[in-house]
Amino acid sequence: MVTATFRFYEELNDFLAPVRRKREFTVPCARAATTKHMIEALGVPHTEVELILVNGESVDFNRQLEDGDRVAVYPRFVAMDVTPLLRLREKPLRELRFVADAHLGGLAHMLRMLGFDTLYDNHFQDDAIVAIAEQDGRIVLTRDRELLKRRPVTHGCYVHALKSEAQLREIVERLDLARSARPFTLCLHCNTLLHPVDKASVLDRLPPRVQVLYEHFSTCDACGRVYWEGSHWRNMRRLLDELVCPTNKQAEPNEPRHGHPAS
Repeated sequence: MVTATFRFYEELNDFLAPVRRKREFTVPCARAATTKHMIEALGVPHTEVELILVNGESVDFNRQLEDGDRVAVYPRFVAMDVTPLLRLREKPLRELRFVADAHLGGLAHMLRMLGFDTLYDNHFQDDAIVAIAEQDGRIVLTRDRELLKRRPVTHGCYVHALKSEAQLREIVERLDLARSARPFTLCLHCNTLLHPVDKASVLDRLPPRVQVLYEHFSTCDACGRVYWEGSHWRNMRRLLDELVCPTNKQAEPNEPRHGHPAS
């Protein structure tokens, strides 16, 4: 019988049974079991793990466990650079792009508000999400632990919060997105870039009141929606300012802006 002693750190404990949280525990392992197999058998998706130490040595997910091994499992580090120790993934993602599962439409919408390329369709099946993530190098966002355990998914985040605004705060803080945000540059419907447009060119597509009150507009070439700085834009602006103001300037006058879209 092969046994190994595990210790999980910080938020990884949320995935464990209560009696195993924030303490060492010893469990039996299948013969030839790998670190990935045992970590996920204990309930922690591999995409949540940044560093594994076995007997003090950094290892990858394929390391076979031996009798008496001591395994320390860490989540993503924020305050310290552990890059020299990492053995888990071949390379980091060069850009932050997401694919959200069918239950995270609100979060996907808000990430687009921040300017992050986020694919979402409420008809997405798990197999499609895995294929998209693997092909495009996207980070999977989900509340389904089993989805994050799929081997082709190399980057993913389990979303703990239940409400959209809390989910956005969680992801922004966890992935340190504030410095990369470009608010109001993507169409909330199509996930494509917006560009400024002259008022005269969209005048016939605007409600009468908007024609009088607003001067600055942007549009999406894919769906034709027109955006302006209406009350909806101001409400979104207040939310985003709480998240990105410490590290991002306000939008310049010539940046694309959102508001109520005109179909």
